Amino acid sequence: MSGEVRVKSVPPRLRADAVRNRERIIAAARETMVEFGAEVPFDEIARRAGVGNATLYRHFTDRRELIHHVTLSVMSRIADRAERALAEESDAFEALRRFVHDAVEERIGALCPLLSDGIDPAHPDLLAARGRLDAAIEVVMGAARDSGQLRADIAVGDLMVALTQLTRPLPGGGCHDFDRFAHRHLQLFLDGLRAPGRSELPGCAVTLGDLRRRCS
Repeated sequence: MSGEVRVKSVPPRLRADAVRNRERIIAAARETMVEFGAEVPFDEIARRAGVGNATLYRHFTDRRELIHHVTLSVMSRIADRAERALAEESDAFEALRRFVHDAVEERIGALCPLLSDGIDPAHPDLLAARGRLDAAIEVVMGAARDSGQLRADIAVGDLMVALTQLTRPLPGGGCHDFDRFAHRHLQLFLDGLRAPGRSELPGCAVTLGDLRRRCS
């Protein structure tokens, strides 16, 4: 086997109830994968989504296909949050702050390692979603930088490393109210992003391209 991911295209005209079921399944898969890992049984995903197993398999024939669509969903939701923050906040750094805290809700620190082995990074849908996400975050950070509030030696890769690391669950899963601590430490990180910087950072600003080359 070549290992190529074969992903069904979504039917162009799903009924409204089918669309709702599909969205519930993806949301439940995202939630249960954070809690139990990428190998969570489909029975649990179907139960959490409130649908039968047959309904789940009508939409997603195997785990790799479901992981592909969870990945697309997470990327789309994070891009939505970035675009909304910039559109609705009059202060550019406040838009960045809002986006960073909103992104915690997507659990990217927990999801990234779970989803990375189950996707085809060259799939056209994934490339399009990634392009939209990259652009949305670049615009939010660019606005904060242009306003003079974001230090100039910070790039998108720096932000995404911090988001991923600070939202990664602690080993053992014994820490209650983890989101509360994540928001607290993200705010400390945001304070460190404000211009003027109080120290010179080692190395250079990290782009998303830098991250992908180093992780490939």
